[in-house]
Amino acid sequence: MTYERLAYVYDFLMMEVPYSNWLEYLNTEKKRCSVKGNRILDLACGTGELSVLLAEAGYEVTGVDLSEDMLMVAREKAESKGLNIHLFEQDMTQLEELGTFDIISIFCDSLNYLNTPDDVQKTFKNVSAHLSDGGLFLFDVHSPYKIEQFMSESYSLAEEEVSYIWTTFPGEHPLSIEHELTFFVLDEQSGKYNRFDETHKQRTYSTDQYIKWLSDAGFIIKSITADFLSDSPTETSERLFFSCKKK
Repeated sequence: MTYERLAYVYDFLMMEVPYSNWLEYLNTEKKRCSVKGNRILDLACGTGELSVLLAEAGYEVTGVDLSEDMLMVAREKAESKGLNIHLFEQDMTQLEELGTFDIISIFCDSLNYLNTPDDVQKTFKNVSAHLSDGGLFLFDVHSPYKIEQFMSESYSLAEEEVSYIWTTFPGEHPLSIEHELTFFVLDEQSGKYNRFDETHKQRTYSTDQYIKWLSDAGFIIKSITADFLSDSPTETSERLFFSCKKK
């Protein structure tokens, strides 16, 4: 999977994503779990939309992403707003030393892009190693129900600057899907559209499996909720939120 070309149309695709809801969730859990510090590690920060909101809210933000191009966009956003956000190109399954943080987040179902159980477990252990004692770990994932509903669907969008065809189909593993995306992006100088293709894979697991891996990594689960609500998940919940504290 690569975000090299996708980075520059990513914000267009995500313009209706409610980033402020993640900020509200983080603020709520921080208060509820009595976490005092403001040092945040935003893993899989992408183009920095949430990182910027966090910095504007007074947090000391470090962002990590696998894509140099995504980070370039994030850096431009931070600089344009006069915000000091530390950005690093790293793989969250192989985090290098970044110091310790009071809160670590992996939002917008980014954890679902890890395609093996081993990668998820490595990430949980890396998060634990970078959290201060009693630190807060927050993440969301697609529910099994959502993954199953995603399968075998197709979407399209035709706009003047960007158009795309987005097709999903079952992946090779249980509770996994693959996305095939074809983009047509307007080149303003030539007036022609450039085509590029992307393939992305996502995979989720049962709630019980996440609970076990979190416990093995040294976390106490404070709550599991769904769909930006304070309610417990139901059989038809689509996005699961885990709030955990380091033991």
